[in-house]
Amino acid sequence: MAEFQYRIITPEGKEKRGSMEARSVEQATMLLKSQKNIVLNIEEANVMNRDISFSFMSKVSARDYSIFCRQFVSVIRAGVSIINALEMMRDQTENKKLKAALKEVHEDVSKGESLAIAMKKRSKVFPTMLCNMVEAGEASGSLDVAFERMAVQFEKENKLNAAVTKAIIYPVVLIVVMLGVLLLMMFWVIPTFMGMFSELGTKMPPLTQFIIDMSDFFIAKWWLLLLILIAAAISYKLYAGTINGQLVLGKIKLKMPIFGKLQMKTECARLGRTLCTLLGAGVPMIEALEITARSMDNIHYKRAMMDAKDQVTRGVVLSRPLKTSGLFPPMVTHMVSIGEETGNIEDMLENVADYFEDDVQVATEQMTALMEPIIIVVMALAVGVMIMAILQPMFTLYESIG
Repeated sequence: MAEFQYRIITPEGKEKRGSMEARSVEQATMLLKSQKNIVLNIEEANVMNRDISFSFMSKVSARDYSIFCRQFVSVIRAGVSIINALEMMRDQTENKKLKAALKEVHEDVSKGESLAIAMKKRSKVFPTMLCNMVEAGEASGSLDVAFERMAVQFEKENKLNAAVTKAIIYPVVLIVVMLGVLLLMMFWVIPTFMGMFSELGTKMPPLTQFIIDMSDFFIAKWWLLLLILIAAAISYKLYAGTINGQLVLGKIKLKMPIFGKLQMKTECARLGRTLCTLLGAGVPMIEALEITARSMDNIHYKRAMMDAKDQVTRGVVLSRPLKTSGLFPPMVTHMVSIGEETGNIEDMLENVADYFEDDVQVATEQMTALMEPIIIVVMALAVGVMIMAILQPMFTLYESIG
C-alpha cells in the first residue's frame, strides 16, 4: 500500500486536500470518484508533501484512524458485509496495534456481537468517540455515515496535530544545533586553544577565564550534569502525572507567550469539531459533552467541559458555562448561543471548528516566522561570545609581542 496526496472538489462544491492509502493511483482515483468527488490532482506522497506524523511503539495515530474509517466506508458502500470488511481492513492495516485489535473485533462480530460492543471491548485502541459513533450508526442503520463523519473528524485532527508539530520542529532543530555547537566548543575548541595560550603564560582576560572555567566544569562534571538532567526529566514526568501538577503546568502553558494562544485555539477547534460530529450522529448532548471533555489536552479545558456537562444536565444552556469558564473566546460563546437560539447548534459548532482550525494554521506559521530569527540571533550571540573569548588572548599576545 502506498500513500497518495489528493486535491478534489467534494459533492458540496468545496475544494479539499488530503491523503489516503491505496495500491495504485488508479485505485485511489476510483475510491475518490466512488464518493462523488471530482479529482483535480492525485500523486504519490513523498518526503516533501507527506503529512508529518509520529507514531512511537505502534501507537495508533489520528492518521491511522482516518485511513481505516475512510477505507471502511468505501468497502461497505460497495456492498461488502461488515465481517468481510473487517477482514479486509485487518489484512491491509499497517499499524500492528490496530491490526491486532481488528482481528479480535472480527472474531467477536463473526460470533454475533455488534460492531460497537466489539470495539468498546478494545477501548485502549478504539477511542470512545469512535465507539459511540458506530453505536449510533448501527442503531440508525447509517453505519457508513457514522464512519464517514469519523473519517472527517480524524482527518481534521491529524491536520491540526501536523500543523502544531511542523511549527515546533524547526525551532527544536535550531535549538539542538545551537546546543551541539556550544558543547563542541566547550569540550574541544576551547580546551585546544586555551591549552596553547597557557603554555605561553599569557594572562587571560575575564571573559576568556570565565569560559575556560565553564569548559573545565563541563569536562570534569559532565556526568553530574547528565544525572541532573535525567532527574529533572523524571521529576517533571512524575509531577505532570499528578492532578496538582496538571493544574499548575496547564495554567503555565496557557499563560506562555505565543504558545498559550496556540493551545487555546487548538482546544476551541477540537471542541467545535468533536461536539459537532457527535451531535450530528445523534449522540445525546450530555454524553457528547463528556466525550468532548476527554478529548481535550489541557486539564483546565477538561474541567470546563465537565462543568458544562453538569450544568447542561441541570437545564442550563451550554453557552453560559462556556462563557463563565473564562477559557473560551467571545466568538465561541456567541456562536454557540446563536446556535441554541436558532436550533442550529451543529452548524455553528462546525463554523467554530473551521475558523479555529484555519486560525491554528496561521498562528503556527506566524510562530515559526517569529521564533526563527530569535533563535538564530541567540545562537549567533552565544557563538560570538565563544569566539571573542578565543580572540581576546590572541590580541593580548600580539600587543605584548609588538
